[in-house]
Amino acid sequence: MPTNVKIIVNDITLEAELYATACAKAVLEKLPLEAVPSKWGDEFYFEISVTNPLDETATRMIKIGDIGYWPPGQAIAIFFGPTPLSNGTDPVPASEVNIVGKIVGDATLLRKAKGASTIRLEKVL
Repeated sequence: MPTNVKIIVNDITLEAELYATACAKAVLEKLPLEAVPSKWGDEFYFEISVTNPLDETATRMIKIGDIGYWPPGQAIAIFFGPTPLSNGTDPVPASEVNIVGKIVGDATLLRKAKGASTIRLEKVL
């Protein structure tokens, strides 16, 4: 069963859910988390102190709103539009990511938060 979380960037708060996979549970254990996001096209990513290999969810076939864990950078990636590797509107990660969750609602609102100095993930109580 998924766990509800919030993503807060500047004045934007989005609801999301983290799945019941081992990788997603490892991410969930680190919440609440506040980090300085890096931007790669329409993707925010940031380090998290989780070490997890690729799992059964690993893919490069990403949709807007997906939340991934990128093992090479020990990072969370939040996809809200095309990345530099995209040929269309779907995001394409630099390499495979584990899908750990998704944004519930309009992920493209994060485009308004480019240049943000912090991003926060927290459980919904």
